[in-house]
Amino acid sequence: MSQITRYVLRQLAAGMLFVSVALTAILWLTQSLRFIEMIVNKGLSVLTFLELTLLLMPGFLVVILPVSLFAVVLFTYNRLITDRELVVMRAAGLSHFAIARPALLLGLVMTLVGYLLSCWLIPLTMREFREMQWTIRNDIGTILLQEGTFNKFGDGLTIYVRSRTPDGELTGILVHDQRNPQRPVTIMAERGALVMTPTGPRVLMVNGNRQDVPVGTGQFSLLQFDSYTVDFQMAKTITTDRFRDARERGLDELLMADADNLSPREYRRFRVELHNRLTSPLYALGFALTACAILLTWGFDRRGQLRSVLTAIAALVGIQAAALGASNLATGSLAFVPAIYLAALGPIIAGGWILLRPPQTHRPHRSSLAPALPSR
Repeated sequence: MSQITRYVLRQLAAGMLFVSVALTAILWLTQSLRFIEMIVNKGLSVLTFLELTLLLMPGFLVVILPVSLFAVVLFTYNRLITDRELVVMRAAGLSHFAIARPALLLGLVMTLVGYLLSCWLIPLTMREFREMQWTIRNDIGTILLQEGTFNKFGDGLTIYVRSRTPDGELTGILVHDQRNPQRPVTIMAERGALVMTPTGPRVLMVNGNRQDVPVGTGQFSLLQFDSYTVDFQMAKTITTDRFRDARERGLDELLMADADNLSPREYRRFRVELHNRLTSPLYALGFALTACAILLTWGFDRRGQLRSVLTAIAALVGIQAAALGASNLATGSLAFVPAIYLAALGPIIAGGWILLRPPQTHRPHRSSLAPALPSR
C-alpha cells in the first residue's frame, strides 16, 4: 500500500468512524422515544430499556454504514480537489482508479461488515428484540403486575400488590372488581400468587375477605375466606406462541421457506428478505464507487465542486429509490427479483467502468491548427 493510499485511507477511516457514531446516536435517540411509554406505564427498568433499544441498532447499521461511507468519500475527495492535492496526485501519474483505491478498500471492508450484520447479527438481535417485546406485552406476572401501584386490567378490574417475594408470592393484595356495574366487589388478602390456567391468568388469594354492597340495596356483605381466585378474563388476548416474521429468520430458514406452509404474501416476503440480505451490503461498495466516479472524472472548477457534489447526491437518492422500488415490486411479484440485484450491482459496474476507462483526450480542431491568414 503506497503512502498516498495510506494517507487518504486514514482520513476516510477517521471520518467514517465519526459520521457513523453520530448517525447511530441520532437514530438511537429517535428510536428510544418509542419505548418511553413502556417505562412510564409498564415499569420497565433502565437496563431493559437500554437492551431493547440496542437490539435495534444492527438493523440500522446496514443502512447507516453505506450512507456514512458515501458522505465521507464525498467530503474527503472534495477537500482533496479544493486543496489541489488531487492535482499533485495526477501529476505523479496516478490514474482515477489508483486515486479511488482507498475508498474502494474501505468500501470492501464495509461490505464484509454488512454481510456479517445482515446474515448473522440482525436475525439474532431482531429475534431477541421481538421475544422481549412480546414478553413485555403479555407477561402479566413479571411486567404488568407491579408492586406498590394500582394495576388496571381492562374495564373495571384494579389490583394492588404491596410486595412480591423472590419466589413469586404476592403479599398485601387488594382487588377492586367492578366489571359487573350492579355489584362491585372489593377483595383483600394477606398473600397470594398469580397462576396461569388454560382459560387465562388468575390471582389466587389466601386468608382474606370479600366485601360488596349491591346497588339499590344498601346492605353491606362481608365474606371471610381461606382461598379465593379472581379471573382476569383476558385469555383471548394472550397467546402462548407467536409467528416469527422474515426479519427474524436465519438464511437457512429463508432459503428453505415452503410455499405450502405460508400464505402467498408471507412467502414472497421471505424470498424478498433473502435476496435483500444478499444484496444490501453491496451498496457500501456501490456508493463509494459512485462518489469517486463522479468527483474524480468531473474536472476542476475554480468556482467550486458544488455541481459535482449535488450530482453525486442525486445519484445516491436515485440508487436508494431504485432499491426500494425493486423491493416493493418483488414483494408484489417474484418476477421482479432480478431488479433487486440490478439495483445493487448497477452502481458497482457503472462506477468501476468509469474509473477504469482511460481519460479522454480532446484534440484541437484542424481549423485551429491552421496558420492565421495575413490581413490585407
